[in-house]
Amino acid sequence: MADIFYKEKLESLLILTAQQNASDLHFSVGRKPTLRIDGRLISIAKEEVYTKEVVEGLIGALVPENRKEEFLKNREIDFSYTLSDKARFRVNVYFQRGNMAAALRFIPYKIRTIEELNLPPVLHDFAKYTQGFVLIVGPAGHGKSTTLAAIIDEINHERTAHIIAIEDPIEYIFIQDRSIIDQREVLSDTLSFHRGLRSILRQDPDVIMVGEMRDPETIQTAITAAETGHLVFSTLHTNSASQTIDRIIDSFPASQQAQIRTQLAATLVGIVSQRLVPRLNGGRIPACEVMLTNSAIRNLIREDKIYQIDLVIETSVQERMISLNRSLANLVKQSEISLETAESYSLNPAELANLLAR
Repeated sequence: MADIFYKEKLESLLILTAQQNASDLHFSVGRKPTLRIDGRLISIAKEEVYTKEVVEGLIGALVPENRKEEFLKNREIDFSYTLSDKARFRVNVYFQRGNMAAALRFIPYKIRTIEELNLPPVLHDFAKYTQGFVLIVGPAGHGKSTTLAAIIDEINHERTAHIIAIEDPIEYIFIQDRSIIDQREVLSDTLSFHRGLRSILRQDPDVIMVGEMRDPETIQTAITAAETGHLVFSTLHTNSASQTIDRIIDSFPASQQAQIRTQLAATLVGIVSQRLVPRLNGGRIPACEVMLTNSAIRNLIREDKIYQIDLVIETSVQERMISLNRSLANLVKQSEISLETAESYSLNPAELANLLAR
C-alpha cells in the first residue's frame, strides 16, 4: 500500500510541475517540495515539510528498480522518467547530509522552433551545414538542451539525414520525419559518451549530437568526427565563445594543445552562448552571444589569441554575429527586459551602457 501511495503522490507532484510550466522540481528532507518557475524557487504551499520517510518513499517510486543498487553504491545517478503521455523529466537523485534528495528537470514533449524560443534567426544557418562543429553553451538551466533540440528538429523536418544522438539521459524525444534519428542513452544503449562516440563513425551518421562534452577523450573524438565530414553538435557549461575555446584547449596537456588549436580552427563553425533572462511581463527570454567562425577567428584560434575574439564578435554585426551586450541592449530597447536586469547579466556593463546610449 505504501508503494502505491508514494507512486500516486509522485505523479501528482509531476503533473503539478507540468501544469505550472515549472522548469524544475526539488524535494529533500526538512523542507516542502519546491518548483522553479521563471528562474525563481517557489515552495508548494499545500504540501507539508517532507520527512526522511516521505523523501525515501518518493525516491523509491522514482528510481528504476534495476538502478537502485547503483544509486545506493554511487550516492547519485542520472536517469529520465516518463509519466505516461503527460510529461518527461531528467532526474538526478543524490544524497545530502546523509539523506536522499532529488532534482527533476521538466522536458516538454513538444520541441519548440527557433522562432517560438525567441532565438536569433541566424541559428537557422546551423541546421543548413553539412560539416563542422557547433557548440551551444551557457550556465546550467539556461536552455542549452532546448536550443539544441530546436536545431536538430529543424534538420529532421528539412532534409534527409541520419542523426545519431548520445545523451545522459535522453531528454527530448524526436519524432522522425525526413531524417532517421537514433537516440542512444549512456549506460542503457552505450557504456559511455566516449565509447558511443568512437563507434558512431561506423554507423553511417550525417549529424552527430553529443549531449555534453565531459572529458578530453569525448572532445577529441567529437572534433575528429567534424574533421572527417560530419556535422557535430554539443554543449558545454561555459559563459562565452572565447571562454569555451579556452576551456576546450586547456582540457588537454600542453603537448597536445597546438594540435587541438589547429583542429578547432579547421572544424568550428559557430558557438551560441545563451542566458535565460527575466522578462518585464513575466517568463524568461534568451539573450544570446553568437560567434560564426570566419578567417579572423580561425587565425586567432591558431595563434592562441583567444582574448581578441570578443572584439571580433562585437565588430562583425554585418556578418550576423551578436555580442551578449548587443543582445541585452536590443532586449532593453524592445521593452522585453529592464535595464537593471541587462546590467546584472552583462559581462561588460560599461560597453552595455555605450550600446544603449547610441
